[in-house]
Amino acid sequence: MAHTAPSCIGIIIDGNRRWAREQGLPTLEGHRKGLQKLVETARWVRDAGVSHLAVYTFSTENWNREPAEVAHLMELIEKALDTAFEELKKEGTRIHFVGDLSRLSSKTQKRIAKLETESAAHDAFHLWVCLSYGGRLEIEEAVKRLVASGEEVTQDSLRAHMWSAGMPDPDLIIRTGGDQRLSNFLLWQAAYTELFFTPTYWPAFTKEELHTILEAYSQRERRYGT
Repeated sequence: MAHTAPSCIGIIIDGNRRWAREQGLPTLEGHRKGLQKLVETARWVRDAGVSHLAVYTFSTENWNREPAEVAHLMELIEKALDTAFEELKKEGTRIHFVGDLSRLSSKTQKRIAKLETESAAHDAFHLWVCLSYGGRLEIEEAVKRLVASGEEVTQDSLRAHMWSAGMPDPDLIIRTGGDQRLSNFLLWQAAYTELFFTPTYWPAFTKEELHTILEAYSQRERRYGT
């Protein structure tokens, strides 16, 4: 039986480096193109009537990449806070950053906090940027905070202490780049999420492919274990 449109979509961004290599471009150019695609896709998702989009931009494991690549990615993110994310904020997007933000520079942390505060008045469309994020670490940190609070341990109280508190569980998760795994993305939240995998590299992802996936999602029957 078909069902209503999703309220929350998750995207595992993958394929930036492979796209760049196939185009004969430097790896770093793939990440720059990937950021542009993130902004485009946020607008497509918003215009499709979806209220929440969570994007996996940089994992806790990505810190182990070559230092030069990590440094470039951090520089790209810093610039995006004043350009791409600022544009989305001005268009009415509420922006949240989810992850172990303590590993970012103090300058970046301050800019993130400012952007989150400035966009807090918006509610029609939420962009959740999973940055320095890992699903297992999110659960571990939530357990620590819950125990320290002295609250009763329940699924709801644990969820309320997660970095992504307030974000609906994703109705579907899309992974670009051909791999078929979650890679530590929203492990708790994805318990009954519909999964879609595409071989398309992230910089080459299109609005048409997004809508094809949304149409396929609308035809799936979600039984939640029943």
